[in-house]
Amino acid sequence: MTKKIKLKISQRLTKKKTRRNGHGAKHCRFCGSDEQKSFLDYKNSSYLRAFLTERGKILPARISGCCARHQRAIGTEIKKSRTMALMPFTAQYF
Repeated sequence: MTKKIKLKISQRLTKKKTRRNGHGAKHCRFCGSDEQKSFLDYKNSSYLRAFLTERGKILPARISGCCARHQRAIGTEIKKSRTMALMPFTAQYF
């Protein structure tokens, strides 16, 4: 009988495998729930502030986890809120 040779898996490949299988897909928090859709309003500036960076930029969809439709809605509501002076344009006033 021949002895089976165990091959060493490199550290890079093990990280790659865990990255691929480690996280599930992000789900949009607005799809399917009517309660969350009611929070998406330009007057609710404290809720919309969660979708901004510390510099005042709008978070991209890949980070916020929203679908394209709701990401556009978030952007327009933040822009409305900035126009109405409920939210600042810059990070100086955060």
